[in-house]
Parts: sequence; C-alpha cells; structure tokens
Amino acid sequence: MNDRSLWITAAILAAGLVVAGLIVAGAVREAVETERFVEVKGLAEREVAANLAIWPISYSLVADTLDELRRQLDRNDESVVAFLKLNGFTDAELTRAPPHVTDRWLNAPLGAQPTPRYSAERTLTLRSARVEPVRQAMGDAAELISQGVPLKPDWGARTEFLFTQLEAIKPEMIAEATADARRAANQFAEDSGSTVGAIRRARQGYFSINQRDPSSPQVKRIRVVTTIEYDLVE
Repeated sequence: MNDRSLWITAAILAAGLVVAGLIVAGAVREAVETERFVEVKGLAEREVAANLAIWPISYSLVADTLDELRRQLDRNDESVVAFLKLNGFTDAELTRAPPHVTDRWLNAPLGAQPTPRYSAERTLTLRSARVEPVRQAMGDAAELISQGVPLKPDWGARTEFLFTQLEAIKPEMIAEATADARRAANQFAEDSGSTVGAIRRARQGYFSINQRDPSSPQVKRIRVVTTIEYDLVE
C-alpha cells in the first residue's frame, strides 16, 4: 500500500472516530438531560375520633373453697353486668372470659399452705362502638369498688380505643399527600429555573395510626407519606 492510500485510510478512520465521538457525546448529553428529575415527599395528616372501644374489666378474689369461690364470681359478675347495663350497654357488647383459678397449695411448701386456698382472676370485656359512653363509664368505675368488686390495680391499663374506618379516608389522604408532593416539586422547579414534568416513579408509604397524646387515647392521628419523582423540563 502506497503513502497516498495510507493517508486516505487514516483520514477516513479519523473522520469515523470524530463522527462516533459526536454521536456518543450527543447520546450522553441526551441521557443526562433525560435524567433530570426531582424526588419529593408529600405528607397528609388527619385527626379522627376512635369508633371502637374495648374495655377489659378485671378483678381477682380468694376463697377457702371452690363453692365459695364460685359464689363470689357470680356475685361480682352480676355487679359488673348491672353497672354496665345501668350505663346503657347490652349483653351483646359484653364478653366473659373463663375465670383463671389457682390452687395456692399446689406449689406451697409442706406445712405452709396459704389461706385462703383458692384464688381466681376474671375478665369481662366490653366492646362497643359508643366510645364516649365507655369513657364515662370508666370514669365511674370506682362505683364497682364500693359495691365490693375487687378490681385489679391495672383494670384500665389495657383499654383500647381504635379507629377501624381507614379504608373510607384512604383515597382522600393519598390525594392530599400527592398534592403536597406536587407543591414541593413546583417550588424546587421554580428555584432551579425548570418546570415540573410527568411523574417518573411514585411510592406510597404505609398509613400509621397513633393516639394524639397520652391523655386523649380516643383521638387518633393518621399519617401517610408518599415519595414521588418528577421529571424536570427546561
């Protein structure tokens, strides 16, 4: 191959490399431009009233015989049921758990059997959609003590106030969180001299339900956070 042929070949090769470089540079620039986006989070919060109250009423007692223990259980059950009915609740809202009976002699050292011999724990659970009447009855529960019902010291510790209608408000809250994310994206775009384009990707967070504060367990705070990526357009 003569010098002229070598020169032509080299020129063609150089031109090809230049064209290829321009193509690659354009592709990279286009890829970078298409990667211009912003990720923002949108928040929606709402306070709602609980629509279900679950109140376990527990008491404990002791007796020398099982017959006496049974009589005391029946008497205390009647007092609790009467108290609840006086406050407007029905049998359908009440569940009675079997009593937990313990023979205190079984694990006692020989010759040191405690008296009374038997102890029992009993829980009657009120489950009602009438939350405020439940709270009022809880405030008057000391009346049961005056009637001789030996309520356990933690009789109100396991009381639950629940919100069970989340599905009814989910769509509105998701829309609120999405709108909040859009406002954040618009602000970012305005500050950077861009315009918000289409949604690239969206992730909905989980809904959390917590009590607003310890003194108001019947008031719930619902929260959801969405994460959305928007394209940015010049």
